[in-house]
Amino acid sequence: MTEHTADTWPIGVGLPQLAGTTRDGRDVTTVGPAAWRPAFHEVAAAGFTEIDLFTSHIRISDLDAEGRAALLRTLDEYGLRISAVPLARRSIIDADPERAAANLQFAIEVVRAAGELGVGLVCLGLHQPLTQAQQEAHWFWLAQGEEDPDDPAVWAAAVEGFQKIGAEAERAGVEISLEMYEGTYLGTSESSVRLKTDIGLANVGLCPDIGNIVRLHRPVEDWRSMLEVMLPHTNYWQLKNYLRDYDPATGAYFSAPAPLESGFINYREAISMALEAGFDGPMCVEHYGGDGLSVSATNRDYIRRILHAKLEAPAS
Repeated sequence: MTEHTADTWPIGVGLPQLAGTTRDGRDVTTVGPAAWRPAFHEVAAAGFTEIDLFTSHIRISDLDAEGRAALLRTLDEYGLRISAVPLARRSIIDADPERAAANLQFAIEVVRAAGELGVGLVCLGLHQPLTQAQQEAHWFWLAQGEEDPDDPAVWAAAVEGFQKIGAEAERAGVEISLEMYEGTYLGTSESSVRLKTDIGLANVGLCPDIGNIVRLHRPVEDWRSMLEVMLPHTNYWQLKNYLRDYDPATGAYFSAPAPLESGFINYREAISMALEAGFDGPMCVEHYGGDGLSVSATNRDYIRRILHAKLEAPAS
């Protein structure tokens, strides 16, 4: 296992806001390098060497051998490598059985493609497509989304599905990470660990994206408690932060995206907790609103400063 330093720790940028179609309506995946270069150029210009390639932008599973070779060549033009491939809003337990089956097959195909591309990690979740109300909200997390049912049979289906994906990932030399997200079986720290434990595969871990929880306008788990429970099982980490406030006089909550160093979660402490728990997986910086790429670059530099301080600290 490679021992990361503060300067070599893989910190990719996640840009879920990148569209899957060009401005003239063509599919980014099938157009090829001409459609890929603008985003890769911007990412490299922001100082990144790793990118977390969301399937909502480029579907690596839909590329043939020539297309995958072209993807690697294009990334290399900009000094980039794929640190992880996140799948978003393709739940394998969708209420529609046909969509659920299609999502499971898609995940398996992405895992195979990741292995062929030499990408070591695929991140999955159980969150579903945004509802109409979420699409119309100022921030999508302010409206109610779909939730997983309190049904042992559906839970068992999630376990079985992730076991199939995990087995395929093991054959491909890929790790699977399950993303924390509200309203799903990965919506609390305890439920996330229970699901991971029921799956029971060494190459399936957790992604404690606690920003997804902190931004909610309701009571939530303490961020420290979430990390304490999940970090021993963590193999990948998406990091983002939010301002959060609560007025007990009115019962009103407030949240808004913020840089890692300025938000509600103390990431200096969180990263220290992760290191103490033995976490050594790739990190991914995200930010919603405004110039998300530039804020993500600021977040990357902030993380590296903390890693320098923590990894190079004198022995006590």
